[in-house]
Amino acid sequence: MRPDVEIRRLDDAVQLRLIGAWQLGEVRPVAADIAHEIGTDPALRRLAYDVSDLTAWDSSLLLFLQDVDRITAQTSIVVDRSSLPPGVQRLEALATAVPPKEVEQAPRATALARLGEAARRFWESIGDYIEFLGEVTQAFGRLLVGKGQFRRADLVELTRQAGADALGIVSLVSFLLGLILAFVGSQQLRQFGATIYVADLVGVAMARDMAALMTAIVMAGRSGAAYAAQLGIMKSNQEIDALTTMGIRPIDYLVVPRMVALCSMLPLLVLYSIFLGIVGGAFAATTVMDVSWTEYWRQTAGAVNLSQVTGGVFKGTVYGALVAFAGCYQGMRAERSSTGVGAAATSAVVTGIVAIIAACGLFQVLFDVLGW
Repeated sequence: MRPDVEIRRLDDAVQLRLIGAWQLGEVRPVAADIAHEIGTDPALRRLAYDVSDLTAWDSSLLLFLQDVDRITAQTSIVVDRSSLPPGVQRLEALATAVPPKEVEQAPRATALARLGEAARRFWESIGDYIEFLGEVTQAFGRLLVGKGQFRRADLVELTRQAGADALGIVSLVSFLLGLILAFVGSQQLRQFGATIYVADLVGVAMARDMAALMTAIVMAGRSGAAYAAQLGIMKSNQEIDALTTMGIRPIDYLVVPRMVALCSMLPLLVLYSIFLGIVGGAFAATTVMDVSWTEYWRQTAGAVNLSQVTGGVFKGTVYGALVAFAGCYQGMRAERSSTGVGAAATSAVVTGIVAIIAACGLFQVLFDVLGW
């Protein structure tokens, strides 16, 4: 029999007659209907139960009784539970033995207080970055004198992941970037009848900045996040603590090979990106702008020189160090939880990209001063 409740009025009291089997598989009555009945009569003083027609019960009945208790708690009605089954009374007593703890909400901080807290955390993070940089510098010093503590097989695998495995995404991004630069430049150059100079625009832009910048950003989202996640999981699984217990420096064993792999592969990826970007620009110029392949490559060769390519490769090397440093730092400082690992990967990408863009702006000023 489906559960049901019948409301009876007895002078200044109300009686709830519980009918049927109150079990979780059945649709039980809603206590809100009782709230409407109680709220319409301020003369009510007592509420009682009649369980003579109650055939079975489980936690479904307890949930209903708790809903009724919450309703009567807002009034002066006294609830009489003496007619309920003994098991129900004991479970209700256990449920109400400890009152719910009221959590006091902290006062909302003012904008100035939040700004000060953010400044304090930023200052502390700078000190932590400098400390980690010192540890990495010492590790590279030990590597230079032949005291490195990492396996060559790990370095080879990390180099493959940072180099060969990244060719696909770098190829796509570089080709499309050259294509976009060519289309954007042609819109203005066509007004002066100088469409051929789109080769100069694409070639110089890719060689000096765009190839290194976009390749580094791609690697920040790919390798930087991977490094942070890998090291964060190792820290969460206490593998880094195990290395320390065995007398192996985690910085030497985990951080140095990742930085070496990315710093050695990113310059090669930048050279590859420069070439693919120029190919993308040539594809756009020859298919849309009526420029022949021969004219385009001859113009590119006259515009792009070795110093520009060298500058782009140098920037790529620095960007690779920044990406690897950000990823390893966030991974080594990650919290020991799945949430901490995810936060570390996100922070590695954000930190790496911000560092790359800041370094790009600094290089622009420095190269302009040096005339490079």
